[in-house]
Amino acid sequence: QVQLVESGGGLVQAGGSLRLSCAASGRTFSRAVMGWFRRAPGKEPEFVAAIIWSGGNTNYADSVKGRFTISRDIAKNTGYLQMNSLKPEDTAHYSCAASSQFMAFPTPKPTLYNDWGQGTQVTVSS
Repeated sequence: QVQLVESGGGLVQAGGSLRLSCAASGRTFSRAVMGWFRRAPGKEPEFVAAIIWSGGNTNYADSVKGRFTISRDIAKNTGYLQMNSLKPEDTAHYSCAASSQFMAFPTPKPTLYNDWGQGTQVTVSS
């Protein structure tokens, strides 16, 4: 079990940038993969990006590719999602998640992630 705490959300105008952080504590050794998901109220999470914690392999949703960058600071046990050129369509509640399942490819499937943060709101205005 790993505890995840997100920060960095807020209100930003279209075209702006925001960096989300995901601080991990507890059973951090269970984190093989870190992912970012977003959701509209009452809907299932939508995959945004994921990274293999040790190896650094990344996977991005087509909608954010070229605009968002996922990264991590292993020494700080903290993951990041740098979001540039934000669009109103990016408005959502963003959560980071950890999977204890070792894999070569960072999965976009939310069911394969077992620990979730509380999330942080990102609102992009027109």
